[in-house]
Amino acid sequence: MRNLALQLLIRLAIAAGGSALTAVVGHAQSAPAAPTAAATAPAQPPQGGIRFEQTTPVAGGKWTGKRLADGQPDIAGDWSNTVGNHNNFIDPQGGIPNDPQDRGRPVKPRERRAPSRVSDPPDGQLPYLPWARAKQQEFQDGFFNNTRPEYVEPLARCAPAGIPKSFYWHGYEIRQYPGYVVFLFNSGSRIIYLDNHRHLPANISLWQGDSRGHWEGNTLVVDVGNLNAKARLGRTGDFTTENVHVVERYIFDNGNKRYDYVATFTDPTAFSRPFTVTIPARRWTVDDEPNGWHYEVPLANNPGKERIGDHLERICVENNGGFGRVATSAKK
Repeated sequence: MRNLALQLLIRLAIAAGGSALTAVVGHAQSAPAAPTAAATAPAQPPQGGIRFEQTTPVAGGKWTGKRLADGQPDIAGDWSNTVGNHNNFIDPQGGIPNDPQDRGRPVKPRERRAPSRVSDPPDGQLPYLPWARAKQQEFQDGFFNNTRPEYVEPLARCAPAGIPKSFYWHGYEIRQYPGYVVFLFNSGSRIIYLDNHRHLPANISLWQGDSRGHWEGNTLVVDVGNLNAKARLGRTGDFTTENVHVVERYIFDNGNKRYDYVATFTDPTAFSRPFTVTIPARRWTVDDEPNGWHYEVPLANNPGKERIGDHLERICVENNGGFGRVATSAKK
């Protein structure tokens, strides 16, 4: 179990409107018919960081599964994406551009890799304005040459991964409470309020933003504002600005084994049009072996009794140690 301090923090934060936890830590388009990032896969994917290459959307519709006392579909549990980590945003299995380190993992031809997380525009590219494309290239070029603070990957100093990166940075846990959905990420936490309250004042910005949601059948629809835009979308230097607005749709299958995260980002400061991101996820349980990425939940010491996952609290918090790469220009 996560330690009692974290349990108490969540409950106190919810009782206080969530401000304690959030201080620490346009309409969405339907998933396109073309292949996106939702896996039609066997219940147990390959281990060792291998992800699925072919994907099929989860359809929105009526929820026929178990419900909680407050009427929410019961979707609590451990989840992880199925196509790739945070190395490359538009090519999830393509590795980090300009990576000087031999990772020992050969990259397959593009047609044999998973599609872009950008499901709209159809070409899978982010529709940057010229100034923003130049800035993205600068961030990407600076990733392995940290001569300026903004070139350092925020996760290297244990900052929150932000939106949408939290959904493909390690596995995560979803918990539910009356009127709330809580995400416990590997880096940071997030509360989605289901009470239709207005967003926080515009002068308050957060790594994970301010989330207000409601259920439509099997789909959790969330309006996200107040993002501080300090997080990156990947190690490719992709970014949004503080003017971004996000509408998310979490589309759960009725077998409660997988879901699609489909989010539309509108940010006229940096992009010529809205774009949609699609990320697949599957559920992990105590029947799965912990693997250091997707599922990091060992069994509790409970011999002869029910098998229970022991959710250990991650110790990586912002600025708790020296991280980051040495700038090549500074090497002798």
